[in-house]
Amino acid sequence: MADMLDLTIADARDAMRKGDLAPTEFVGTYIKAVEAARPLNAYITETPDKAMESAKASEDRLAKGEGGALEGIPLGIKDLFCTEGVLSTAGSHILDGFEPTYESTVSSQLFSAGAAMLGKCNMDEFAMGSANMSSYYGPVENPWHASDAPDKKLVPGGSSGGSAAAVAAHAALGATGTDTGGSIRQPAAFTGLVGMKPTYGRCSRWGIIAFASSLDQAGPLTRTVRDTAIMLGAMAGYDPKDSTSVDLPVPDYEAALGGDVRNLKIGVPKEYRLDGMPDEIEKLWQQGIAWLKDAGAQIVDISLPHTKYALPAYYIVAPAEASSNLARYDGVRFGLRVDGDTLQEMYENTRGEGFGDEVKRRVLIGTYVLSAGYYDAYYLQAQKVRTRIADDFRKAWEKVDAVLTPTAPSAAFAQGEKMDDPIAMYLNDIFTVPASMAGLPAISVPAGLSAQGLPLGLHLIGKPFDEETVLHVADVIEQAAGFDAKPSFLAG
Repeated sequence: MADMLDLTIADARDAMRKGDLAPTEFVGTYIKAVEAARPLNAYITETPDKAMESAKASEDRLAKGEGGALEGIPLGIKDLFCTEGVLSTAGSHILDGFEPTYESTVSSQLFSAGAAMLGKCNMDEFAMGSANMSSYYGPVENPWHASDAPDKKLVPGGSSGGSAAAVAAHAALGATGTDTGGSIRQPAAFTGLVGMKPTYGRCSRWGIIAFASSLDQAGPLTRTVRDTAIMLGAMAGYDPKDSTSVDLPVPDYEAALGGDVRNLKIGVPKEYRLDGMPDEIEKLWQQGIAWLKDAGAQIVDISLPHTKYALPAYYIVAPAEASSNLARYDGVRFGLRVDGDTLQEMYENTRGEGFGDEVKRRVLIGTYVLSAGYYDAYYLQAQKVRTRIADDFRKAWEKVDAVLTPTAPSAAFAQGEKMDDPIAMYLNDIFTVPASMAGLPAISVPAGLSAQGLPLGLHLIGKPFDEETVLHVADVIEQAAGFDAKPSFLAG
């Protein structure tokens, strides 16, 4: 059983195609692993019956010599994706009882490719958070533990922390996440996984419960770069139901892996060197530069001068869009309803009880910056800054093919830390937000361990719709790093 759980998506796919591995046996093993991982609280809803039904259908297709790219592969689906007939809550009390009558485009494409859904993964409420502490269904525990404090529970990052914890704990072979300001890449770094945010518009947003519509983008969390390439190939594609979806062919991402990087130029932006950044983060970054140099890439120092404004601009744009998107949750159409003596009181009671503190905070900020007296001073200015950030990257692409940075300013921290200081929590996204503001593809690759034995990630940013180069360079870093550490959870 343990050996089976160690297989990658690529390994399992190849074994099932050869007839060496039965989908029902494989998925059944993962169903037991989901049960064993319940102490981590990585899933809100488990769907073992649906998973086995999918596995049996995969078995039939493979027996006929058919089968998709993910045939028989057991996945976790972040609870932000609407799944037909299955509770979809976005980690919020206000969506209690909401079982969609439709399937999100991304999850539908994964299932069409043969994937089996193990369940819906826990997440920060409405994807608002960097620690997976704001879910109505309780915090998610990172399967990793610090060597100097093995009894202390750590956060898995957020908002896709449930997806990350499930994959890291071998309670899913891969999982979907969404990334608004770093919510795939930061959890990947905290849990020793590969996590990718594709270019905005590469994956359909239809059927994904919205947080910030101009930023949200679906992506995969997996154990290897190859697995990310396989999963992204199934998730990506044009969708006429999503007006922000881009009509471009989806390349064969797996074919982009391998080969050398001798013809590539990798940018290193000076603005990502922060005051007070831990030495181990700087050392890892330098190690990543050395690995790419050794592989033949040319390292180019670049400047992204508006980087320092990315985080404050993001925390104007994202809450503004959230305040608009979350206006639909009023107790009338779906989810929770808390009665009142008047319609207005019912609205107030429902939203007051249904939303958690972080969601309320961001809705209030967003409503404020969109209000009549402050729209020009805050929201409009933030949008101008966003344009400047994108312009910085456009100028960089004239000189380089990809940009290398750290993923996060620290390793995973303890549950409860930073909860009383929202600004400290928001700073977790300082390295990931610029790529989100510019709509660029970016990936986090596990590249080393902290002094406490916790995973640290390196971060690559690429040109729009050039996920192939990002994956290609990420594969080189992965091979050089040889990261094979496993979380203490798997040691029992």
